Amino acid sequence: MTTVEQRPTPNGFNLVTPPGWDVIPLRTGTQEAMDSIVRKAIRQLPAGFPKDDIPKARLKLLQEMKKVVRRAIAKGGMTLYLPTERLHGIALPVSIVASEPIEIPRVRPGSGPEAVLAALASETSGAEIRELDDTAALRSERDVPADAAQGVDVAHRRVEYVVPIPDSTPDQYVTFSFSALIAPGANPAFHDTLVELFDAVMSTFRWSYA
Repeated sequence: MTTVEQRPTPNGFNLVTPPGWDVIPLRTGTQEAMDSIVRKAIRQLPAGFPKDDIPKARLKLLQEMKKVVRRAIAKGGMTLYLPTERLHGIALPVSIVASEPIEIPRVRPGSGPEAVLAALASETSGAEIRELDDTAALRSERDVPADAAQGVDVAHRRVEYVVPIPDSTPDQYVTFSFSALIAPGANPAFHDTLVELFDAVMSTFRWSYA
């Protein structure tokens, strides 16, 4: 008789972001991470930047970052990934938020995560099943219009991955949400490229067991 070895449940994950990105933990160490990013940004100001304007620039950057952090925390975020350096002179208007594990009800007694994801895919426009580190995951993509009543100040492209945590009891899932702001009149191809960048980041996803 063959004995099947039970895999341990992962206690975390790893993502490889492109150069010029920073990670902000949202449970502890948040302020320290923001302060470090602001200091780095100030050091990278052009040589001719007026010294009298540096405090104002520092304050504005910190205020903008706090807004992004508050939104991420309000959505159950545990880690925020931000591009903090320009790419070919362009500041990328994007962010990635990894959210705390959630429970999703099973579609029927005894069903596993794959059945849950398949049911979600059938109900979610633009959804498909992909594989991340030998784990089936649900990927969805949509454009979200600006809607002040819903708290959406700027239109954005949103891509989300829902990933079941292997061998978790009860079944738990982590989500990764990518948001790219859509400026009026922007070329859709630019946002397609940003989405491709996010998909490339998600292809580096690996569970950690340490």
